[in-house]
Amino acid sequence: MIAKKILASFLACSLAITCLVSCNNEDNQNNQNSSTNESSAVSDMQDDLNNAKDNVEDDLNNAKDNISDAINDAESKVQSESDKMMNNSSERSKDEGSLDFPTIANIDTFSREKHCWGQGKNVDENKIPVSCTQFQEKYGNLDAYFIKDNCKEIYLTFDEGYENGYTEKILDVLKEKNCPAVFFVTMPYVKENPDIIKRMIAEGHIVGNHTVNHPSMAEISIEKATNEINELHEYIKENFNYEMTLFRPPMGEFSEQSLALTQNLGYKSVFWSFAYKDWETDNQPDTTTSLNTLVDSAHNGAIYLLHAVSKTNTEILGDFIDTLRNDGYKFSKLK
Repeated sequence: MIAKKILASFLACSLAITCLVSCNNEDNQNNQNSSTNESSAVSDMQDDLNNAKDNVEDDLNNAKDNISDAINDAESKVQSESDKMMNNSSERSKDEGSLDFPTIANIDTFSREKHCWGQGKNVDENKIPVSCTQFQEKYGNLDAYFIKDNCKEIYLTFDEGYENGYTEKILDVLKEKNCPAVFFVTMPYVKENPDIIKRMIAEGHIVGNHTVNHPSMAEISIEKATNEINELHEYIKENFNYEMTLFRPPMGEFSEQSLALTQNLGYKSVFWSFAYKDWETDNQPDTTTSLNTLVDSAHNGAIYLLHAVSKTNTEILGDFIDTLRNDGYKFSKLK
């Protein structure tokens, strides 16, 4: 009986031990599987983090490249526009063989000595005023014209400070004769006579800049001289869609510096190789004497300065054009 009880107890203990071992093994297996799953999850998170980091770095690099490209494009466009402006200005006012194109920075290096232009009475064997040849050689590199090329061509120019009722009659004659001319105008004239300005442009003539207030360009500051030219230039451009390129210094007064400034602003300075006393409206010259004077003074490349306020000029203009054409001269457009 005792033996049976001991055997039963032994079997019960063995069974309990077996169950305990089995449970421990099962718990170990579960713990191992859980650890494996956690390690896998951590690994997946690390991979996702690395991928996200790579994507952010790629986006940053792409953004940097795009910004760099945009900056380069903008700089290229700015440089291109700057070059274009400089080239346009240079083409308008710098001929081959001239001095280095002056800039505002070196305008002060030019002489401010005042010169008062008049063609004088001394002429060479071809009736060309000697002073015109001398001044053309001296200041031609600053785009100043005292006389044009040595060919049988005549250039008509009229100064317009105010209207005296003759400009439209002059335009009628020029249209009839198919003859070009330059009209140098001031701001007051332009504002008071817009229809005449429109007609000049429409009929193919050149409208030239004669400043806003008609000052001596040799006696005013660089800033004021610049404004005298630019204000009229912008007004004509805005109101008539016309770009002026020719400038006549009021009273023919200039300095080397004023010529350089005018060139820098994109203009050619136009003087003359013939002028006579025609501007006094209450003391007009005789028509026959005046016509003979104009005809007898003709020479190759002549730039005629006439005043449109003159009754005499208006009356003799047609005959003057016909006579010189019969003598073999051509009336050309000043450029």
